[in-house]
Amino acid sequence: MRMNDSPSTHAAPHPAPLSARVYTAALVVIGDEILSGRTHDKNIAQVASWLGIQGIRLREVRVVADDTAAIVEAVNTLRVRNDYLFTTGGIGPTHDDITVDAISQALGVDVIVHPEARAMLEDYYATRGGLTEARLRMARAPQGSSLIPNRYSGAPGIRWGNIFVMAGVPGITAGRLESLTGTLEGGLPLLSETVGCWVAESEIADLLHATEKAHEGCQIGSYPFFREGRTGANFVIRSVDADLLAACTAALVADLAALDRDPVPGGI
Repeated sequence: MRMNDSPSTHAAPHPAPLSARVYTAALVVIGDEILSGRTHDKNIAQVASWLGIQGIRLREVRVVADDTAAIVEAVNTLRVRNDYLFTTGGIGPTHDDITVDAISQALGVDVIVHPEARAMLEDYYATRGGLTEARLRMARAPQGSSLIPNRYSGAPGIRWGNIFVMAGVPGITAGRLESLTGTLEGGLPLLSETVGCWVAESEIADLLHATEKAHEGCQIGSYPFFREGRTGANFVIRSVDADLLAACTAALVADLAALDRDPVPGGI
C-alpha cells in the first residue's frame, strides 16, 4: 500500500520494524544546467546511497528542465507509483526557481510563505544583510507542507505527503537527508558482495544465470571492464538476507575457481 497523498504537518512516526516488503523511491532532478552539461549532478548517487541505508530502493530517476509542465508530469507520475518521491533543484531565490510553483500545481494547492520557514530565514539572515524579497522566495512552499531542517543553510527543505523537496546544491541536500535519517519507513537494507574475475562476461553468462536461479532471493549484476590490456568483470551479488548472500557468493567463487578463472573476492 502506498502512502496517502494527504499532507502531514505532524512529526514523523517512529519507523515500523523492518520487513521484507520492498519500499521504493523515485528522484526528479530539476535544472536546465544539468541537461546542458554545465553542471554535473552529484545528488543521484548521494540520494541513492542514503535511501539504501534507510531500506528504500531508488527505482527511477528523471532529469527534467526548468519547465512547469515537465515537472508537474514527472511529480504526478512518480509520486503515485513509488512510496517516496524526492526532487532536487529549483528552490533558490531567483525567478527561474519554479519547483515549488510546479509541485503546488501538481498537487492542486496554493503556494504560501511558510511561517516557520520565514522565521528560520529571518534568524539566519539577521547578521547577513536581512531578509530580502529574493531570500523570502526560499520560504515559499505548497500549502500543507512541513519543513525539513538542515544545519548548513537557513533555507529548509519541504515535505508534502510522500514528496521531499531538496536543494540542487549537494551539500545542502546532504544536510536535509541527515535530518530525515531514521524517520522514513523502510524495509530490510539491501546487502551486497562483489566478486571480480579476469574473464569476458559472455564466457560465463550461463554460469551467472544458473547461480542466481539456484539461490532464490539473490540477484547478480555483471559489470565488465577493460584494464591492463585485459577484459574482466566484477559481479555484484545482492540480497536482503545475509545468509543467502553468503551462500550465493561462496557458490559463485567456487564455480569460477572450478573453471580455473581465479575469482577475486571483494572485486577487482
